Amino acid sequence: MSSVDFKTYVDQACRAAEEFVAIYYTAMDKRRRALPRPYVGTATLVWNGNAVAGQESLSEFFEMLSSSEFQINVIDRHPVHDEATPSQTTVLVVIGGTVKFEGNKQRDFNQNFILTAQASPSNTVWDCK
Repeated sequence: MSSVDFKTYVDQACRAAEEFVAIYYTAMDKRRRALPRPYVGTATLVWNGNAVAGQESLSEFFEMLSSSEFQINVIDRHPVHDEATPSQTTVLVVIGGTVKFEGNKQRDFNQNFILTAQASPSNTVWDCK
């Protein structure tokens, strides 16, 4: 891969990660029912050491959380090398910030996502793994 191709790849990863984070945390605070959509059917979410797997379980989990206010302070995104995920454009996204759940004090948080591009002729959709 040439350095120009790699720069394009990194730019694409950065844009996708920033768009994903904006959509995800807006949904977390305001439209929880939409949160399971980007997760593939086999995805597992680990929240404070507790694993939640599958879209139905994810829906139930997100609905049981009290209302929230997320503030994103840092987004770090890295394209994953093709050797690690052959034939899939993949991005590791690391988020840091603060969150306040109803009835609790504000706390620091960090969250990691692995996003994989699912390209079609008309657009690219990013799935959480």
